[in-house]
Amino acid sequence: MKRLGKYILAATMASVCGNMMAQGLNSGYFTDDYKFRHNLNPAYGNEQNYVSFPALGNLNVRTQGNFGLGDVLFDNPRYGVDSDKKKTTFMNPYVSTSDALSGFKTGSNRINADVDITLLSAGFKGFGGYNTLSVDARTDIGVSLPYSLFEFAKNTGNQTYDIDDLNVHAQSFVQLAFGHSRKINDKLRVGAKLKLLFGAARGDVKIEGLRADLASENKWIMSGKATANVSMKGFTYREKEKEYKQEGKGTYRYVNDVDVDGAGLGGFGMALDLGATYKINDDWQVSAALLDLGFISWTNNMQAVNRQETFEFNGFHDISVKKNDKDGNKKDNSFESQGDRYSDQLANFANLSDAGDQGSRTTGIGATLNLGAEYVFPLYRKLHFGFLSSTRINGKYSWTEGRLSANVAPLKWLDGGVNFAVNSFTASCGWVLNIHPKGMNVFVGMDHILGNISKEFIPLSSNASVNLGFNVAF
Repeated sequence: MKRLGKYILAATMASVCGNMMAQGLNSGYFTDDYKFRHNLNPAYGNEQNYVSFPALGNLNVRTQGNFGLGDVLFDNPRYGVDSDKKKTTFMNPYVSTSDALSGFKTGSNRINADVDITLLSAGFKGFGGYNTLSVDARTDIGVSLPYSLFEFAKNTGNQTYDIDDLNVHAQSFVQLAFGHSRKINDKLRVGAKLKLLFGAARGDVKIEGLRADLASENKWIMSGKATANVSMKGFTYREKEKEYKQEGKGTYRYVNDVDVDGAGLGGFGMALDLGATYKINDDWQVSAALLDLGFISWTNNMQAVNRQETFEFNGFHDISVKKNDKDGNKKDNSFESQGDRYSDQLANFANLSDAGDQGSRTTGIGATLNLGAEYVFPLYRKLHFGFLSSTRINGKYSWTEGRLSANVAPLKWLDGGVNFAVNSFTASCGWVLNIHPKGMNVFVGMDHILGNISKEFIPLSSNASVNLGFNVAF
């Protein structure tokens, strides 16, 4: 738990290497009897009843962004010359500035990442419609970093850097959801889902109006406003004493670590999903859903702010990404070994001081709007085409997507499809396969086909998706 709290605070820079929005598999929106289609639109039901395998019924991991690990890590140009590191970061002075910054956008550089694990779920017919019950563990992370931050980290030679707003968000909660859908008539079907939310942790870091002025070689005078708000049971900041650079001003304390004493419920909230489908005729059907319209009320808000008008910062420094030496021993300069040193750089950069518990606060969880249209191919009615528009409404971490799908059900117990999407970050291809004979259901799909990965199986692009599940069907 201590590490979780620490990395919520440190996520401002470190999140690029470890991110994992998962409300459902968008590729499965038009797939009949995809058991968890009710996560995308609560109006959808299923032909079969089902009970999920614990923690295996629906596992969904997705990352989205316009930069990734491949933009941060490079082949080391000094490998075999005076260095045994095969990989290095973009901050390495032997990596040219043009190459180092080529992967970053001149506006906001963003990553959204989510993990959704269904701990237990069931769906059954009754009460005049179709009903669902589920317990899910959800975590989401959002990062928005300005281009000027990477210029500063690379130290392109400017003597002054104006760094625009920098935002990081992370939250984790468990939801208990009750859903019901039913036909109103032969054309209209509606559904709703009530969710009880049990908050584990929420962290928000914001740095705005940041300016860096060169004082001497590799030393910068920083000014700006930084705030960290963390809501988590037992969470506290740990501080270290530091002297002011101006003679006679004495010392001040700044946050250099965090601690978590115990674990428990950090907040409670509620959310609502609403949805409907409308069959225009035998060939056309339209649908709409508004998901996660709700909030969590947190019992505490541990705040840290930068109290110094100006402070000195030694800059960011390149680190190794090689874990072990040739004999298998962990290297002192490895990425893993230098994790604490990297966290120290982050703490110095933010220059935060503990402001104590500010009391309770209420936050939204981010809503999603889905709009769909489906067409049955008249010459082969087992073939369907669909278009899904998805909009995530979550402040700095909002995004939109349009996805065109082709789905086919050649057998009563087998269906799937392929699709193409364009969103706020990239273009992608997806697919889904759903096997659902009586007695069992297995599905697997991706909204974004996995591209190149590192040796540690981390996608070099921040765009990746996988959704799979095992369920008993009857």
